[in-house]
Amino acid sequence: MNRKDLIAIGFMTFALFLGAGNLIFPPLMAQQAGEYWLLAIAGFLLTAVGLPALTIIVLGRLSSADKLTSSLPKWMDRSFWILVLTTLGPAFVLPRAVTVAYEMGIKPFVNDNYLFIFSISFCALTLLLALKPGRLVDYIGKVMTPALISMLALLIIAAIINPLGSTSPATDIYKQAPTVNGLIQGYMTLDAIAAVAFGWVIIQAIKSKGVTSTKAIAKYSRWIAGIYAILMSSCYLAMGYLGATSSNIAPNALNGGEILTRYAAGEFGQAGQVLLAAITLMACLTTTIGLTNANAQYYKNTYRTPFKISATLILGLTAIVSNFGLETIIEVSLPAILILCPIAIALILATVSLPLPNKPSTTHTVIVLIATLFGTIDALSILDKLPLTVIEPLTKWLPFYSAHMSWLVPVFITIVISKLLSFRSEKMIPA
Repeated sequence: MNRKDLIAIGFMTFALFLGAGNLIFPPLMAQQAGEYWLLAIAGFLLTAVGLPALTIIVLGRLSSADKLTSSLPKWMDRSFWILVLTTLGPAFVLPRAVTVAYEMGIKPFVNDNYLFIFSISFCALTLLLALKPGRLVDYIGKVMTPALISMLALLIIAAIINPLGSTSPATDIYKQAPTVNGLIQGYMTLDAIAAVAFGWVIIQAIKSKGVTSTKAIAKYSRWIAGIYAILMSSCYLAMGYLGATSSNIAPNALNGGEILTRYAAGEFGQAGQVLLAAITLMACLTTTIGLTNANAQYYKNTYRTPFKISATLILGLTAIVSNFGLETIIEVSLPAILILCPIAIALILATVSLPLPNKPSTTHTVIVLIATLFGTIDALSILDKLPLTVIEPLTKWLPFYSAHMSWLVPVFITIVISKLLSFRSEKMIPA
């Protein structure tokens, strides 16, 4: 693979991850962190960028995304991928992207509700571009991403030249532990599970350039993860700077979208609103293309379903679900993604730490079950569905429960014990 194609795939990877949610998260966090915003962003980058980058590297080493679950029983393997891709696809993330694109990209300029027409048009455009998976690198990596970066750069340069405020006093949680809270916010972007889905697209893009050897795929995946990490970290730092300097233009903002809207308008007036709309529409479009491609690739590889049929059905469902409203979509689908994210990270950690067997493994199955159990506890906690009588002992005895990562220590202990048992077994085998 030549350098130009490698950079293009790296750009494509950045664009796949950069949805509207990624633009909205850091500004609000940085505003709340005040003078400690850089410490908060540092923690945020470790989980929001570090976990997805690690996932890309691990999947590249495996040379195929489906090998991540090859050590699980077939029913568990298939269930994991169907749940992940359905949740990231037509059940949650795809409709959310369409709805956010409309709310930030179209709604400010119209008086009536055109969500139905927009959802059909946006999904049709996504389908048109997704039906040519071999061209993803060309029109996302070489055209759409440079345009997206240019628009973001215009907003950031204006903010550096003419900041619209200074840092405001930090809220209590960021005064006490800015980096730790940044870590938690980064984890809650849930991009680690998105990386598992995008692995199908990234590896296919590498192979489309004539790369076939496992070693070469692993090498290029590391480079792509590095390009993604640099671009996404730069974007998060820039969005954080906007939030940290928004005290005059958007004091006590309710969300990051409000900060970006007011900042763009403050810098460029009406043209700023158009600029932000263009950024949002482009960011959402690249994400919907990537997720549609990931879904269709899985069903093509696993069930021999024609790519065009899968993509059409996925986007048809997306257009329908988009009209249920963002709050309904989140309420119904968020529990699933909150549980699936720990499972995905646990599988990545197990793959990094333990040998990957060629047949179903009891060890990997147990790790997934433990991640599911404690991930469910975390999901119920985030959704405020646990009674107080349960919350108090969990807060006292379960490590990282308050950070919504109570699954981490049990999974880590299971991996360590499995590693020690594996090492002991190897020593007992005679030479």
